[in-house]
Amino acid sequence: INEHDGEHTVTYRDMRRDEHRDDHRDEHRDGRRSIADAIHLTLAEQLPPTFRGHPTNFTEPDPLDNGTRQMIPVASGSPINHLVTTQTIGVFTTTYLGIDLGNESALPMEPADWLTLPEQRLLSVTAGAVFHDDIGLGRLRSRLAYYPHDIWLYLLGCGWARIGQEEHLMGRAGSSGDEIGSALISARLVRDIMRLCFLMQRTYAPYPKWFGRAFQTLPCAPDLLPHLVAALEASTWESRQQHLIPAYEALARLHNALGVTAPMPETVTNFFGRPFQVIAIHGFADALFGQISDAQVKKIADRSPIGGIDQFSDNTDLLSDRSWRPLLRRLYQ
Repeated sequence: INEHDGEHTVTYRDMRRDEHRDDHRDEHRDGRRSIADAIHLTLAEQLPPTFRGHPTNFTEPDPLDNGTRQMIPVASGSPINHLVTTQTIGVFTTTYLGIDLGNESALPMEPADWLTLPEQRLLSVTAGAVFHDDIGLGRLRSRLAYYPHDIWLYLLGCGWARIGQEEHLMGRAGSSGDEIGSALISARLVRDIMRLCFLMQRTYAPYPKWFGRAFQTLPCAPDLLPHLVAALEASTWESRQQHLIPAYEALARLHNALGVTAPMPETVTNFFGRPFQVIAIHGFADALFGQISDAQVKKIADRSPIGGIDQFSDNTDLLSDRSWRPLLRRLYQ
């Protein structure tokens, strides 16, 4: 079947070829399914009921708890309702990431692909142990190990841009008598500082449940964490600012240590003569964007710096539902 200028033409030979191809594809799919079913059955019959003190058996999905399945003991000799799945690399990446990476000869991922993949998903694919691999999983993990250089520069720049958009607002809200608003902005700044640290250390950030714990494992955490905790616990905007200042300056030193731009100022300054101490105003974002050489990434950076999906949204449905990716990719085209 060919489509050209709105017209469809069909030849008998095309249909026969397509039918043969479809039959072959169906046979291949059926073969994979039978192997997966055999593996599932073997594990159900032969898995031990417990492993290191934990049941290997799970309940059926709970419709009242988003389909959650919990570990539950089962009598020895009973079939194990396990959660081991068998998938090809292509099926796994399509269902989990929303992009088929099973074909190693496929074209490189585009910037829009990288920028719409949540870091938690990339972390899940690339972290953890692999005990046996003869299907190319290691090559996939290497491919996704971290962002390409210019994508990384773009995300770093967007991280600095986010800080620059709000670092002055924390004090301005507090000085107007809105300490609640000031505290909320301060907390957002702390999170943005932490996210920028993950980027600087070339480490994917996990989702909120593990975010703080994972941050503590970063090499830069010992220097920054006391200041960030104090900023979160402060009760006045002046106190928050005093704790954020050393965090800002530590962040600037981390940036210069990367060596990706000319050296940038490492001390805070007043916000256009007002008593609010800021750091991003020195131009970190623009300096990073100026180092981008990839034409596609440069075109994206020349627009408003919205960053990657984790930088402009923390909505669980947007981050976890891969069906949004085609629409999200259009943000970068």
